[in-house]
Amino acid sequence: MILAFDTSSAACTAALFDDDGGCIARRDEVIGRGHAERLVPMIAELLNGRTATRILVGVGPGSFTGIRVAIAAAHGLAIGWKAELSGMNSLALLAAGAGSDGPVAAASAGGHGELFVQSFDGATLEPTSELHNAAPAAASRLAPARLVVGSGARLLVGARGSGEARDLWPSAANALKLPDAQRALPPRPVYARAPDARVPEAA
Repeated sequence: MILAFDTSSAACTAALFDDDGGCIARRDEVIGRGHAERLVPMIAELLNGRTATRILVGVGPGSFTGIRVAIAAAHGLAIGWKAELSGMNSLALLAAGAGSDGPVAAASAGGHGELFVQSFDGATLEPTSELHNAAPAAASRLAPARLVVGSGARLLVGARGSGEARDLWPSAANALKLPDAQRALPPRPVYARAPDARVPEAA
């Protein structure tokens, strides 16, 4: 079985797939904060005593804290189960929920009013742009797709003055829709910008 989960956003999402790739159980909750407290119980509810041979974990970009929570849990489970572990692009996972065959941009809220943005081919979910972290006005120029999904969609479309914005959260149930390259990433954080916390420099 394959276990997939993502906590890069305000959503806490997990899904379990059988050996044929069918989703046999899923949980999707928008919790805001508290991923560290909710993720492991959610996974336990989902598994109901089962184990997985492969784990897919969302590696970002997104919430620094959320990403670290998911990756730490994934490493712990992979060690305990001797399971294969790989990362998946959290913005690609977001785009997978759009259900569009045309161009789609995924935009999630970052810190300091900026957005994490990446464009995808809706049919294949292959990236058609690099990952960007930018203010809404700049992000609107970097993501020309008419359809924009995610927590930052309204800000981006508002800055552009045109397009369709859909409020959407990543769902782990879409993990196996991603192309191989987008779910075979190293299981380490993709932050897209430097963290706010700095290590003090020596005097």
